[in-house]
Amino acid sequence: MKSWRLLHASLTLLILVARSCGGHIKHGPALKMDQALLKFVNQLTEEVQVFYTSDYCYKCVYQHLATVKPSNNNASAIISTKFTLTVQVISQSMNVTLCRWSQTYEEGGHYSVWIHVSEVGSNPSCTPAVDKTPNSQYLPLVAAALLLAIIALLFVLIPYIFRRRCTSKFIRTICCQGSSYSVDNDIALASETAHNTSKAKPPRLLSLDAFRGFALTVMVFVNYGGGGYSFFQHAPWNGLTVADLVMPWFVFIIGTSVVLAFSSMQRKGVSRLQLLQKITWRTVVLLMLGFCFLNYSPKDGPLSKSSTRGRLTEADWVHILKADTISVVLTLSITLLQEIHHWWNPAQDVFLYWPQWLIIILLETLWLCITFLMPVPNCPTGYLGAGGIGDNGLYPNCTGGAAGYIDKWMFGDNMFRYPTCKELYQTTQPFDPEGVLGTINSVVMGFMGMQAGKIIIFYKKMNIHILCRFLVWAVFLGISAAILSKCTRDGGFIPVNKNLWSLSYVMCMGCFSFLLLGAMYFVIDMKGWWAGQPFIYPGMNSIFVYVGHSLMGFYFPFSWEMRFQESHWEFLLQSLWGTSLWVLIAYLLYRKKFFLKI
Repeated sequence: MKSWRLLHASLTLLILVARSCGGHIKHGPALKMDQALLKFVNQLTEEVQVFYTSDYCYKCVYQHLATVKPSNNNASAIISTKFTLTVQVISQSMNVTLCRWSQTYEEGGHYSVWIHVSEVGSNPSCTPAVDKTPNSQYLPLVAAALLLAIIALLFVLIPYIFRRRCTSKFIRTICCQGSSYSVDNDIALASETAHNTSKAKPPRLLSLDAFRGFALTVMVFVNYGGGGYSFFQHAPWNGLTVADLVMPWFVFIIGTSVVLAFSSMQRKGVSRLQLLQKITWRTVVLLMLGFCFLNYSPKDGPLSKSSTRGRLTEADWVHILKADTISVVLTLSITLLQEIHHWWNPAQDVFLYWPQWLIIILLETLWLCITFLMPVPNCPTGYLGAGGIGDNGLYPNCTGGAAGYIDKWMFGDNMFRYPTCKELYQTTQPFDPEGVLGTINSVVMGFMGMQAGKIIIFYKKMNIHILCRFLVWAVFLGISAAILSKCTRDGGFIPVNKNLWSLSYVMCMGCFSFLLLGAMYFVIDMKGWWAGQPFIYPGMNSIFVYVGHSLMGFYFPFSWEMRFQESHWEFLLQSLWGTSLWVLIAYLLYRKKFFLKI
């Protein structure tokens, strides 16, 4: 009996301490990540209706949130904390707006709004209050950033200290013999040797592998959820997030790498027929990968007939179409490739390849004509909106305009049913962000990467000229994107939109790509300040990492069933853990000199 009383007293004390410290004692419904509780207390003598809309949702219709009965009654609702919300309280009897406000609510917070008659006058007013302090939703991100910064610093300092200790040839032989010698040291010494000697640079540029690996690493991270943060996920419709950057970067660097690789093969005497054979083989392999793997989800179970899909979905056809289209452009580029002559003209890297540029201009003209001139049933011509409740709810079934209409005409309803706009805009139409019309601009993005490769070839050993050309292209594309979008998210002539692969989006991504490649080229290949670790490892095994994370992403140890879903801690840990494992695997494959190539 005495022990029972002691246990009861201990439990009571723990409860009191938890309440006083704001512990895990829950009040109200359980909240998940990116959610808050909003309670309305109505002290008026009439019933009121509460409506809301997200400020990120362009011209969206207000949605019903709660009905609050009169005389000190209350009603609660769970709201999203991803974007700023505009809330308005409307009188049920008079149908007039009593109050309206905009606020960005924070994760895990409990908020209340008291609807009452103002003491100063007779008009109703709304008084906000915070009932429970919200969580620090960005604290996990800050902690992860600091940890990664420390690791990166150690990654740089340790090889540097190791090199400083191995100053003499005798000590270097003792300390750095055999396979125990650091791979990072090898890369750094190779970079320094290339920089400090008068010999020609090695044909392989580390900046290309670092750029590719950086884009792939970020891609794996966002595919694993990006810690659940909205800016690591695709934008609902118009606008840019981190997740919207990686695919164009990847396409860009593929174009650059192909130009350099084929140019090297031509210098070695490889015939055009052999180049075409290589392109054909690469296309076939990409088709098989796209058909069997890229759209396969481990959630469907083991590999079976359904996983290779006895029928092609719209996404399969789009991947096939993109592979074929890009291959056609590359084939034309190689077929029309001319001998390099160093003209006096400063734009020789453009004018020498005028046939390819003519093809790209025709493709872009085709995209503009179809997008803005093709009539779409029950939709305004040239519509670029998300449909649903956007644009005041006038065009609910017009998601994507001509792009969505073409995909639906070609593939019917066998399309992606959960587009990024579905949750915010409450759309009902399927829409694929990798659609047929967007393929045109993805080819243009790849061709910009090819242009970067041509610059590197034309101005070989002229590093300042290469950087200046990259800067000129970045400025030109950036200004063009700013004009088309009017430097706004939704109000431009052509908004920046990854779902549509809009022209302004491609130009904006081209600007970022030239800047990033130029920065990496300067730091890695020119100055030798950094050898590109750890990004060069996945960059040199990009196909293996991409296919591997697509197949194994939902299996342990890359991911697990999360238990704590009320904050970003576990979600971010899982995303970083899975991404780090693939970087580690790529590093081990690099040590073993295993590179999966097509």
